Amino acid sequence: MSPHADPPAPAGGVFEPPHRALTLGVILAVGMVAFESLGVATVLPDIARRLDGLGAYGWGLSALMLANIVATVLAGRAADRSGPARPLALGMLLFAAGCALAGTAGSWPLFLLGRVAQGLGVGAIMAMAYTVIGLAYPERLRARMFALLSSAWTIPSLAGPVVAGTLADRVGWRGVFLLMLPLVAVAAALTLPAVGRVRVRDAGEPARTAGTAGTPGTAEIPWWKGPLASAVLLTAGTGLLLQALLLRDAVLLAVLSAAGIALAVPALRRVTPRGTLTARPGLGAGIALRGLLCGVYFGSEAFLPLGLQELRGLSPTAAGLGLSAGAITWVLGSLLQARRDTGNPGGRTTGVTLGFALLLGGVAVTATAVLAGSVPAWIAVLGWAIGGAGMGIAFNASTTETLEQAPPGRQGEISGALQLAQTLATALVAGLGGAALALAHHHGATTRAALLWTFAFTAALASAGVLLAGRIRPRRPAVTSAAPAPAATPPT
Repeated sequence: MSPHADPPAPAGGVFEPPHRALTLGVILAVGMVAFESLGVATVLPDIARRLDGLGAYGWGLSALMLANIVATVLAGRAADRSGPARPLALGMLLFAAGCALAGTAGSWPLFLLGRVAQGLGVGAIMAMAYTVIGLAYPERLRARMFALLSSAWTIPSLAGPVVAGTLADRVGWRGVFLLMLPLVAVAAALTLPAVGRVRVRDAGEPARTAGTAGTPGTAEIPWWKGPLASAVLLTAGTGLLLQALLLRDAVLLAVLSAAGIALAVPALRRVTPRGTLTARPGLGAGIALRGLLCGVYFGSEAFLPLGLQELRGLSPTAAGLGLSAGAITWVLGSLLQARRDTGNPGGRTTGVTLGFALLLGGVAVTATAVLAGSVPAWIAVLGWAIGGAGMGIAFNASTTETLEQAPPGRQGEISGALQLAQTLATALVAGLGGAALALAHHHGATTRAALLWTFAFTAALASAGVLLAGRIRPRRPAVTSAAPAPAATPPT
């Protein structure tokens, strides 16, 4: 048998032996992460009020996202060495411990520690979900499993805000976290025994270098410039920057912010393809646009429940309807773009531009309904439905176009860079919005003023996306008789 060939698989689908338990476990694991994600966003304002954490509100999301970056890198490297069972088991354990700690926390710092543990768990679980599909399922079933993973994320995203809001109203916010514990236990019982039997590679398969395919191996890169060290430095620098922005002392704020940027920017350049930070037409712009998209959508979404509850007096359940509306129209927008793409793949640039424009309009409508007392609060739900549709269109079009441009042997690198851009942008915008709240409180301003700044910032990012959308496709090289075209450019 060829070392690269899939092992013979019995007839049947993903819900038939021997895949049934593993399929159910993976779907449940991803579904509980999705439920927790939007569920916590819904009740986070109530948690911050009760634990005196409004001054560092953005850390409620940023702590999880930054820990996610490190866990994704660590879990992937561990799976390459010894298989996915151990990192998946550790990820589930950390996620459960984080839920228990956050759900019983009596102070905001302790709650944030629980969110860090959750983030480590989420990063490992999501990374291993895709790894397990590639290793445990024959090729004919993988597309079906990837589709099921999308459903496993989407369906809980619709119910999560409403269920979490209802729990917070009737039981208390701690119930949202404690509900996760039995779900983790069931997912582990279904998944781990089957994952333990998965082999990393067949005997005789040549081992890949530690470096990304098409890039220098680790023997040519100092360890402190490698992917793991760079991910840690990126996380540490970003965290230092976000924490510095919460300080009252202007001098200390400036010094620590500069130190955080000095750590984070070089590390970001090393873990993303060349041209990402300048949105160079083609791959660089595709990854930069993913960051802008997620910064606008998830950054705005993080403060929508806070605005509806603090400024408009809505309950967590009612505030959660806005998040559910965005999730529904995201799916519809993605389906619309998929249909358009089938008949006109060259229209993806238009799709990205249209998506950003709709997202900009959605942010504007939502912000107006949240901040202006004369506008009915339910208009914010309508606004976020518009934003969700734009997100679905642009996310689908930009991701498809970017991945199709990935050179052979670098698909994994580009996919990882897209995910990194998404996670980092979400953490940054949430942290900046939290810093706006802290500065408002320090200087006697209102929550309304802080949210006005936050929505204005995400609107500016959406405007930048409209302007940069045309770069999603690389420029055609000029026809010359000069030197031959260079090979695929490795990451800086």
